[in-house]
Amino acid sequence: MLLCLDAGNTRLKYGLREGAEWRVQGALDYAACDGLVQLLPTSPTRIVACNVAGESARKRIETLAARLRIPLDWLQSSAVACDVSNGYDKPQQLGADRWAALIGARALHAGACVVVVAGTATTIDALDAQGRFRGGLILPGLALMRSALARNTADLPDARGQFRQLATNTDDAIVSGALHATLGAIERVRSTQRQDVACLLSGGAAAELAPHMRRPFSVVDNLVLEGLARFSQSA
Repeated sequence: MLLCLDAGNTRLKYGLREGAEWRVQGALDYAACDGLVQLLPTSPTRIVACNVAGESARKRIETLAARLRIPLDWLQSSAVACDVSNGYDKPQQLGADRWAALIGARALHAGACVVVVAGTATTIDALDAQGRFRGGLILPGLALMRSALARNTADLPDARGQFRQLATNTDDAIVSGALHATLGAIERVRSTQRQDVACLLSGGAAAELAPHMRRPFSVVDNLVLEGLARFSQSA
């Protein structure tokens, strides 16, 4: 029984996997991580994890593995893994969560694709048909864009508007601006490959983006966890 852990910027995402199936998936605030084991239907026998949340998150996961007395494997970015080659100038500098998402995308989709993970930050990465990561973009997530305007301007609100092609009120203009910026970035990365390239969309803000995405695309719950599960087969 494999426990996959994605220590992200805001929350810890987890998934318990048996063979090719997920028994359970979920997310926790870091303050509640000590109760993770009680949320699992059965005890894991191994943990595989990635971490972009710093030393505190790493120690929490290492403490959990020690308490359960089970092996822990860390996914670190590398030049090659699981049929994916890393085109970053310095492969080890690629975020481990982005690397896991690319591995997950390759496991689920054999052809070229654009991999979008929309969370606290949004990452948009290009993977070619040969499994080579060609590069990508990082931009603020939708909520972060909206909150930055509210926090750093005198008159703009913490917007709760709706998406409009051309907004006629301020709340809608802020919400629509963040969505248009993200959707436009996705399309510009798509244009570096071919116009009909598939897009795999994941992350907490995927539901906000999905209604406005150009096809073909598919929503994949917890793509990083999919990558960790694939990595576990080679680790």
